[in-house]
Amino acid sequence: MLDKAIHHEYRFMQDSFKYKKERWDKSHKPPDFKIGDLVLVSTLNFNNIKGPKKLKDPFAGPFMIKALHGPNAVQLELTGELMN
Repeated sequence: MLDKAIHHEYRFMQDSFKYKKERWDKSHKPPDFKIGDLVLVSTLNFNNIKGPKKLKDPFAGPFMIKALHGPNAVQLELTGELMN
């Protein structure tokens, strides 16, 4: 009886994951970065920008994309304070 319930729950979870993935895939558009595009970089985790955290800009840039390393990974041409 317990095995049947566990199997039923497992099947229900798999169906739920499949449904969520289908909904996500239907509306999700992958980013289409190209070499030479200008992008902004989030400064949320930057420690090398001086000044009070409260007053720093949420984004730095724009920076030019030098190379693509994957759908969400790019190499940027950094300038100014961000080079260090």
